[in-house]
Amino acid sequence: MNEVSLFRLYVLRALYLFVVIGLGMLVVPQIFTHTKPWEFFHGVTTCMLVAFWLLCILGLRYPLQLLPILMWELIWKTVWLILIPLPLWLSGTLDDSLIPNVINVSCVVLVYIAMPWSYVYNHYVKNQSNPWRNVK
Repeated sequence: MNEVSLFRLYVLRALYLFVVIGLGMLVVPQIFTHTKPWEFFHGVTTCMLVAFWLLCILGLRYPLQLLPILMWELIWKTVWLILIPLPLWLSGTLDDSLIPNVINVSCVVLVYIAMPWSYVYNHYVKNQSNPWRNVK
């Protein structure tokens, strides 16, 4: 009785691999090649992306156990798209300089496609939570 098909596990692994390769080419080299101190938010962003990259490496081996990291990615990107560029687009004031970020963040659609939603529902919504205290 496997809740998630082998095919879906491979889809998840492909998504983790996509992130590992993408961030491995774009972000990880920054760790080793920067020569000046980073501005605060650039440093925070880079370190968070490297942490996400490392967790996605683990996701290749443990795709279901690392679903919460994909859920975090899905949530923050969806919230950002709804709160930042959508109102600008609706008002006709979306700046062209923001378009590349919107395109990159819109890749979150891949997470929506890869996510085993019935597994997420059964394990994170329907399943009984851990106890808050010892019951005698």
